[in-house]
Amino acid sequence: MPELRQDPIVGRWVIISLERARRPGNFIDPIHRHRREYKEHCNLCDQPQEPIYTRGGISVISYRGPTLSTSRPSAPNGFYEVIKDVGIHETVIETPEHIPNMADLPVSSIKEIIKTYVDRLESIKENILLRYALVYKNYGLPPFAYHACSHIMAVPVPSLEMTEKFLGARQYFEQHQRCVYCDLICQELRDEKRIVIENDSFLAVIPFAPRFLFETWVIPKSHHADFTNGVKGHEGNLAIMLKAVLQKFKNGLDDTAYSLAVQTAPFHQDNAMGGEWQTTTRNYHWHLEIVPRLTCMAGFEKGSGFYICAIPPEDMAQYLREELEA
Repeated sequence: MPELRQDPIVGRWVIISLERARRPGNFIDPIHRHRREYKEHCNLCDQPQEPIYTRGGISVISYRGPTLSTSRPSAPNGFYEVIKDVGIHETVIETPEHIPNMADLPVSSIKEIIKTYVDRLESIKENILLRYALVYKNYGLPPFAYHACSHIMAVPVPSLEMTEKFLGARQYFEQHQRCVYCDLICQELRDEKRIVIENDSFLAVIPFAPRFLFETWVIPKSHHADFTNGVKGHEGNLAIMLKAVLQKFKNGLDDTAYSLAVQTAPFHQDNAMGGEWQTTTRNYHWHLEIVPRLTCMAGFEKGSGFYICAIPPEDMAQYLREELEA
């Protein structure tokens, strides 16, 4: 029989399908297999663009800049709200060399990439129109399948998914007077079964109720809501952690495609959402989420909101640990 597990942060239920559980190494990534058929063509090499920021061999190009708008215009009938021409999209070209995977970069380069994220986010925060920014990367997917890069997207409203996390964390704090992520770290350190790797500053775990196969969270052990401030002084340990986890994905999961996102608190918290985010600094806890592209959502998941995971998280964590030790 399947086992239902609840995410302690947002309350989402996940079905762990024990009766059809498969060995962790038996999955073949169809996206990755298709990616191998692409020709060696790279937009970032073939069509260079003047960078707006550089740091060593890292360069940042702008896809869309902020406008001079100072208001959030609504549709004339007042029912549908529309916000136009407010946002930023930047691409971080992580290396001048034609290397596709961050896993193949040295730790020193990954550390500089993290510092680049911090610099760009701190610059973006100065725009009072913007409320939320996401740092993310999609390895192994076109159009940048063969050159290591990541993106920063800033928008004037928080996303629905992040709103769920913020509200869940706030509700937990109101009930327990503690951060839900800090309690999660304590629980994982006690259980040990879902830990992939840890160092002095960070813990990499398969979550108790994972949405996707080998979904991995990298969580700082020190509490901080904001990535830009919380990561300072720990960039080296985060780079070491990222290198190790991504190398595990490359070696143990057949160099699968993956998505990575930095989950951080919104900007201008006193003004966002009518002041509802004023207590975010003590409620929320920034972290990274890395999701290999091994499976696709089917009709049940899309229609119900439930996720089905065919391997228990404890087995996934053990597989990745053994891949690190090999």
